[in-house]
Amino acid sequence: MMEEDAAAGRSVDSNLFITVSGPPGCGATTLCEGLSRSLDCGYVSGGDIFRELAEERGMSLSQLIAKADESDEIDRALDRRLRTIAEQWGTANKAFVLESRLAGWLAGNRADLRIWLDAPEEVRVERTADREEMGAEMRVREVSEAGRYESYYGIDVSDQSFYDLRVNTARWSPEALLEIVLTAVEEYDAEVDEGAFHTPDVEL
Repeated sequence: MMEEDAAAGRSVDSNLFITVSGPPGCGATTLCEGLSRSLDCGYVSGGDIFRELAEERGMSLSQLIAKADESDEIDRALDRRLRTIAEQWGTANKAFVLESRLAGWLAGNRADLRIWLDAPEEVRVERTADREEMGAEMRVREVSEAGRYESYYGIDVSDQSFYDLRVNTARWSPEALLEIVLTAVEEYDAEVDEGAFHTPDVEL
């Protein structure tokens, strides 16, 4: 059996609320889709919510991104929706995956497992080459977003100290990455869990 077939066919019984975060091109979407299949659970991404906001306002994604650069209205609307989702699933006792750059922060101590994905910049630029955004634009957006998070919420998005699992996704195939995370989920035992790093609630 091929590695991809094995990963696609693996099923894990879990009730964990999982957050996945990382910069553009880190592989978060691929991982979350795999987790959703393997855990037979719901999955929401910040990108989905961002597209909803654009549709509600009758704007294109590029127009909404430009508007987000002008004021805090869009970012705060997005983050409030993500926080609401985190609050709902944090008490549901069912498996769920929430993905966004700030998912770990917004879910805070409601999350059971917080994951940070990353890869070298040149790898991430290559992975996103077929998107509208070019490498230089991606880097500008990352810097801009980091500044906004710091300004709005006092969040240093480069602080990865509270994540339970941090992975360089350039070192493994998507199938192997899914296996790594599923193993972490499967082996998690609340009775021997000595505690996650505390994360203060973000004031939205």
